[in-house]
Amino acid sequence: MDAVLFDMDGLLVDTERVWFEVEEEVIGRLGGTWGPEHQAQLVGGSWERTVAYMLALTKTDVDPAVVGEWLIEGMEARLHAGVTLMPGALDLLRSLDDHGVRTGLVTSSLRVIADAVLKTVGREFFEIIVTADDVSQTKPHPEPYLTAAQLLSVDPGRCAVLEDSPNGVASATAAGCRVVAVPSVLPIAPAEGRLVMPSLRDVNVELLRSLIA
Repeated sequence: MDAVLFDMDGLLVDTERVWFEVEEEVIGRLGGTWGPEHQAQLVGGSWERTVAYMLALTKTDVDPAVVGEWLIEGMEARLHAGVTLMPGALDLLRSLDDHGVRTGLVTSSLRVIADAVLKTVGREFFEIIVTADDVSQTKPHPEPYLTAAQLLSVDPGRCAVLEDSPNGVASATAAGCRVVAVPSVLPIAPAEGRLVMPSLRDVNVELLRSLIA
């Protein structure tokens, strides 16, 4: 195993709940209503798709850049107070560090959001970080994980990826990585080259290495 690559929202940190609050707030400003069925459409998707979905849902002609700013402002205000790590996340990161395993963060969030989250998680755990600002196509396209492997100068097929969403799993699989899925909002079925685990507490270095072997 050359490296372990982590998703962020819903996998390392409990931000899907925060995103829901912010999305609900922004939709209210646009004159609409928001529910879990709407969030389910966007989990693990791109920033642009979120804004476009909201504008289509509310049938408003607000500038997409303005809606994006509302989302960023809402997230930054909440993340400034810190974010809750998912169970087992910090222990796994520390264990990988102790074993000298190279790690990277691959998220569909913007760099400003990732930076805010990493103030809680710890930037020092990740050798490289790939955000929506660093790619032309976000998950489920393979570009984010291919970019991470290129930055680390490793073979994607020798990388283990931890993801929580179908979009993220599709991205990592298309890139040729081995995947451990820890579902958050949406269910994920087991498949060849993929394990599905209930929590990061059930994931360890030996398990990740066995995926590559």
